[in-house]
This record gives sequence, C-alpha cells and structure tokens, in this order.
Amino acid sequence: MAKLTREQKIELYVKRKQGQTLPSLSKEYQINTRNVEYLIRLIDKHGFDILNSGKNKYYSPELKLEIINKVIIDGQSTISTAIEYGLGSTGILSNWIRSYKENGYVIVEKTRGRPSTMNKKDQFNKKYEDMTPEEKIKYLENRNQYLEAEVEYLKKLRAAVQARKNRQPKKK
Repeated sequence: MAKLTREQKIELYVKRKQGQTLPSLSKEYQINTRNVEYLIRLIDKHGFDILNSGKNKYYSPELKLEIINKVIIDGQSTISTAIEYGLGSTGILSNWIRSYKENGYVIVEKTRGRPSTMNKKDQFNKKYEDMTPEEKIKYLENRNQYLEAEVEYLKKLRAAVQARKNRQPKKK
C-alpha cells in the first residue's frame, strides 16, 4: 500500500463501496487483494483520518509490547490487532513479533539515522597523565598505528615526487 497516494486510497475505498470487486481493484491498482481488503477494513474502523499519518510513525516500546501481547497472549489475529491499532500493514506487526521472539522476548528499538560522532569517547581530550594503564596502552597503540601510516604515506609521496622528477627532461 505504500506506493498508493492518499487520494488513490480514498478512490479505491469509494470504488469498493460502490460494489467493485476486490480482484478488480487489486488488478487496477496493482496491489495484493489482501492489501485492498486490509485498507478497506482500516478505513471502515478509523475513517479517512488514518490515511493522514505520514511515513516513519513512531511506536513506543510499551505500545509495541501491548500490541504484541494481544496477539501472543490473548490470541487475537494479527490482522484484527493491526486494524484495531491502525498500523500501516500487518507486516509491521509480524516483524515486531518475530523480532520480539528472536531477541528473547524483549522489545528492541532500532536506532534511526546516522550514528553521532560526538558521542564517541575521544581519548585525545584526556591528558596522558590522567589515563589508566589500559587507556595509555590503547592510546599508544593508536598513536603508533597513526604514525606508521603517516610514515608510509610520506614514503609513497616522496617516491611519487622522485618519479615525476626523473620523468621530466633536464633543463640546459
């Protein structure tokens, strides 16, 4: 359903209520018949306002746990539960349940976006004297690795400059 606009979804709903069959709507809008049926039931339950919610809707871990428990513990179907809570599709709920079971019955929140570089502990801000012995060793190993890379770079740069000088014709 993600590839349909809000207007197309409303149009699909109106056509269905006018008596058009699910397979014909499925073919016309090039989506699965189950998705057409789900969309119709979702709009019946929540109205057209449910179509206003944009992408990347956030669900708190508490709400996810409540929804998952309705399926696992209370035995409700994923479709009816997804419609009850107004989820975009039943696939969202199925993924939550699978992830919940794979992670030892714990809700794991995915982090969004690029990881922040500001949160990393920058050991260069700490004075060498204030570091623990383990931190000193790690700092010195990193510093050594950096200096070795710098030496290799300078050797290659010197070789490239020398090769360029050798290629140039000598001035008379």
